[in-house]
Amino acid sequence: MHNTSMDTNVEKARPARGLVGHISSLVNLLARIPLSPVAFLARFSIAAVFWNSGQTKVEGFVINLVTGDLKLGIPHLSESALALFQDEYKLPFIPPEIAAPMAALGEHVFPVLLLMGLATRFSALALLGMTLVIQLFVYPGAYATHGTWAAVLLYLIARGPGAVSVDHLIAKRCRSVE
Repeated sequence: MHNTSMDTNVEKARPARGLVGHISSLVNLLARIPLSPVAFLARFSIAAVFWNSGQTKVEGFVINLVTGDLKLGIPHLSESALALFQDEYKLPFIPPEIAAPMAALGEHVFPVLLLMGLATRFSALALLGMTLVIQLFVYPGAYATHGTWAAVLLYLIARGPGAVSVDHLIAKRCRSVE
């Protein structure tokens, strides 16, 4: 009778090892997800956030791939953007007349560089700096959103743009020259 209870205990333990084995197999399978598509999705997503914000600050130049809006003119800072920096954002140390065009320019240049995968780490670092300024001085209550942005940008800074990028092509060419 003692053996029977021991057999029952062994049988109860086996499903647990089986479950651990299945979980381990699943973890190993998920670890095989290539990083390049993840990096591309990160680049595209965070670029869209900043690009869309930049589009609200300019007039005369509109590109929205989702809605199909397109207006190729000479961009200029909108009056509402300057008013936003004067009345709502109120950044310390930087006058609104300087901060507004700097933000609009950065929100257009760095997302384009991210999409291309050119100067990816530098562009992500610049946008991380903007994110920190926004979090600390403009919308401190939006830490969940800004934390998500920071995580994506830190991923790009740490891991780079992936294989589908100009940075990758440049690095590959530099290695072949050596």
